Amino acid sequence: MIILGIDPGIAIVGYGIVEYKNNKFKVIDYGAVTTPAHMDTLKRLELVYKGIDILIKNNNIDEVGIEELFFNKNVKTAITVAQARGVTMLACAHNGKPLYEYTPLQVKQGVVGYGRAQKSQVQQMVTSFLNLREVPKPDDVADALAVAICHAHSNKLEKTLKNIGGRYV
Repeated sequence: MIILGIDPGIAIVGYGIVEYKNNKFKVIDYGAVTTPAHMDTLKRLELVYKGIDILIKNNNIDEVGIEELFFNKNVKTAITVAQARGVTMLACAHNGKPLYEYTPLQVKQGVVGYGRAQKSQVQQMVTSFLNLREVPKPDDVADALAVAICHAHSNKLEKTLKNIGGRYV
């Protein structure tokens, strides 16, 4: 299964593309879709949409995991980030890709095994799981890879439970 993990944003949208097969991860690509701060919001949203659309089209993505927003005290920023998250989700929908949402707590739980883990712990586990030489930068990229790992683990648990007649809630 090829998974696209996304850490949404307006200035930086972190992405990580991994293949998860036989309980092993293989990194396909990771990086960020960026938009200039001085650019009109509508143009920035268009760049985010097009960037995610291209990633999906060029990488044979099976499923997408995206991080839910953690409410920011700056409402204006939160709204703009939510808009960027929306166009990211729209790109997934337009390409017919299943989309799964994860809270930051779920991502930490899925990667580290502890929902209150420190960012550095998550980054270290991402580096370890994916056999990388160093922690991906910027943080948004490492976060996106963490979302992809979390999705792989959550998806595996869900399928295992279905096979034994259980349900994942």
